[in-house]
Amino acid sequence: MDKLFKLQERGSTVSREVIGGITTFLAMSYILAVNPGILSGAGLEWGSVFTATAVSAAIATLVMAFCANLPVALAPGLGLNAFFTYTVVLGMGCTPAFALTAVLLEGILFIVLSLFGIREAIIKSIPLNLRKAVAVGIGLFIALIGLANAGIVANDTGTLIGFVNLDLKHASAIVALLGLVITIVLYTLKVPGAILIGIILTTLIGIPFGVTTVPENFSPVSKPASPHLFMFEWGSVLTVKFFIVFFTFLFTDLFDTIGTLLGVAEQANLKDSEGNVVNAKGALLSDAVGTVVGACLGTSTVTSFVESSSGVAAGARTGLASVVTAVLFLIALFLSPLFALVPSAATAPALIFVGFLMMRSVMGIDFTDLSEGIPAFITIIVMPFSYSISKGITFGIISYILCKVVSKKAKEIPVVTWVLGAIFLFDIIFEALK
Repeated sequence: MDKLFKLQERGSTVSREVIGGITTFLAMSYILAVNPGILSGAGLEWGSVFTATAVSAAIATLVMAFCANLPVALAPGLGLNAFFTYTVVLGMGCTPAFALTAVLLEGILFIVLSLFGIREAIIKSIPLNLRKAVAVGIGLFIALIGLANAGIVANDTGTLIGFVNLDLKHASAIVALLGLVITIVLYTLKVPGAILIGIILTTLIGIPFGVTTVPENFSPVSKPASPHLFMFEWGSVLTVKFFIVFFTFLFTDLFDTIGTLLGVAEQANLKDSEGNVVNAKGALLSDAVGTVVGACLGTSTVTSFVESSSGVAAGARTGLASVVTAVLFLIALFLSPLFALVPSAATAPALIFVGFLMMRSVMGIDFTDLSEGIPAFITIIVMPFSYSISKGITFGIISYILCKVVSKKAKEIPVVTWVLGAIFLFDIIFEALK
């Protein structure tokens, strides 16, 4: 173990890594309930997505363990699955196969870019403040989805959108708000696995309210469902719509992963002499491989989870912790009936709270520079208000170019950003003329 994972060199032990791996799993295992819930809205089978979620998370996390030796776990990402369901399938009218094809090609491209070190170069070409704004916008979007799924907000309250009355007619909303209170209290007290515990307790609270339904002859253990293997649609690959979807997956996953790696590396002091993340190429390759595997199994983009920081806080410093987390995901494969009990009212608090966690990036945005602050603001507000992550990125890039040109700072615009702006502007015009 010591030779393989360099335990002594990083000042760790087997027991600390095991505890760290378990802690990371507890912190992020809510994805096993949330991801199937979101993707089933796109027409995919709940059980099949559950299997795909667990298997893709396990494989990607094992690649991270052995290729990068980092205590970072991966799974289908929140925000990316929301874009998959609510924007691509329900909003744009595309099939799940269309979206999975975009995810597959994104993962294949990421493998190539990661192997040749091009991915790091692309990251440097995208404006820093826009990267942070994307995370914040997605956080608000996820929180809004959680509020809507739980029935806490509705559009029949006499206003464009508003909170419902907390009476027994809105039992789901009551249960979700109780769950949110529980999650906030547990997280504030730094209880390991606070989000997962919150989901469990909220599910139990939902039973007397009639929100959680326990089937007769319930058994917590079952054979894993077959995943949606190789569900792809190649006929639309060369369309503008496909490029927009493809690039949005690409862009969001790119910065989800690098942001998580930078944060965990800083927390665990896993940096080289120049301040770069150790084994960054292997780490970036891990989520690329995970994304390809996930697409083949029928789930949205796999990415690094910021909840890995909870495992680091518990002492994890090496890939051994990632091995432990991956094994727990495989064990969870046989416990799908437990996760199927979880109602949307119980996962809604997790979505809302993850929205808070993603909001932290707003502190790093420079709003004093109008050429940076205005595009960041536009990116943030467009995502939840348009119910579309892609529109947030589109208008964010275009407004960034506009503000820099007007501010006589056009030289600060990377070439890649100019190209993206032109493509997005063309798409807006094309949609208007259809």
